[in-house]
Amino acid sequence: MNRKITLTFAAASLVAASAFAETPMTDSLPFKASLTRAQVQAELAQHRSTGIDPYADGYNPLHEFRSTRTRAEVQAEFLAERALVSALNGEDSGSGYLAHRALPRAVGPQMAALPVAE
Repeated sequence: MNRKITLTFAAASLVAASAFAETPMTDSLPFKASLTRAQVQAELAQHRSTGIDPYADGYNPLHEFRSTRTRAEVQAEFLAERALVSALNGEDSGSGYLAHRALPRAVGPQMAALPVAE
């Protein structure tokens, strides 16, 4: 009994091991760099000289950002567009709203092969 189990297990292992065999993937087109090594190193040195590390925990890209609009202006715009916001944040992510809205259209239908009439 143990011999049959061992042989069955060994045969299954051989079959399963062959299923994982795969040839390595190779690129059909060779990589062609657009910049030389010296240009890349110069660009890296210029970036490092700024002292900004986007991977640092304290990096805040919006630190110097200043809005041109007040909070009340933004809230008023949001309240005026509440129906649009509700439609775009709905269950279908706004696809129903966008499908049924009237779009401005040029004269006649636009075919893919024809240039846009202006």
